[in-house]
Amino acid sequence: MPMEWWYSPWALGLLGLCVGSFLNVVVHRLPKMLVRQWSTEAAEILTSHEEVAATGAVSATEAQGLANRAQALLDGLAKLPRYNLWIPRSACPACGHQLAWHENLPVLGWLRLRGRCSACATPISARYPLVELATGSLFAAIAWHVGPEPKTLLWCAFAAVLLAASFVDWETTLLPDVFTLNLMWAGLVAAALGWTLPLNDALWGVVGAALALGGISKAWKWLRGMEGMAMGDVKLLAALGAWLGWQMLLPIVLAASAIGAVVGIGMKATGALREGRYVPFGPFLAGAALVVMFAGKERVMAWLGWA
Repeated sequence: MPMEWWYSPWALGLLGLCVGSFLNVVVHRLPKMLVRQWSTEAAEILTSHEEVAATGAVSATEAQGLANRAQALLDGLAKLPRYNLWIPRSACPACGHQLAWHENLPVLGWLRLRGRCSACATPISARYPLVELATGSLFAAIAWHVGPEPKTLLWCAFAAVLLAASFVDWETTLLPDVFTLNLMWAGLVAAALGWTLPLNDALWGVVGAALALGGISKAWKWLRGMEGMAMGDVKLLAALGAWLGWQMLLPIVLAASAIGAVVGIGMKATGALREGRYVPFGPFLAGAALVVMFAGKERVMAWLGWA
């Protein structure tokens, strides 16, 4: 087949369905992997009872007790079976039934099972086919927008990371560094190689995000004694600046804030937003960034009257 076919919307749409299936694994497993990692790191610190006691927060006796419990936690974590993005095989969380290959087919597997486990009939979340369809649609749209060239795959990877980060943030209010920082460095490297935008625009995009949102967050904490914005959102905006340039930071923040406010008010009015919780900002930043990517710098500047 000609090389252009492999970059066509049809081919990349099919690839997107498969990538979306993998993103479902990432969304489900990565938060659990991080909790294991953080628990191990915290327990290792607490086992140093002399250093803990030196803080003055607890007595030497209490520090020794914490160290003993931390060691028990480490021993328990060490006995857990291996768990990462590849191991164990996909299985029903309710009954442990391992999925057959045909049950793992993107979208078709869920439809064939009618949204239920074949062994215990436990409902399977509609998130799984939605992520697969969203990824396939994004890949196809990027192929149509960018054209049949290698950098199309680069922008597909950008969209895939944003999609995974958005679902993790929405479900857990976490934006792991494995998404944000890696995306930022990838954007800077892509700019340095001349694949996306001028390197100066990418660098100032990172700096502008850190100064703008980072400064607002620190100022809010100084004034009100609480975080005004999670640092994960700051890092995500820095990554978006590396890919889209400093000129697009304000349009992204404005669009994300407007949509986030509407969604938050709607959830509050319907009771979907529990007391004391907040609507994660990351998914709206990611969505606004994708709109900016498809619209293009010139069109966005024209919308704002800056052209």
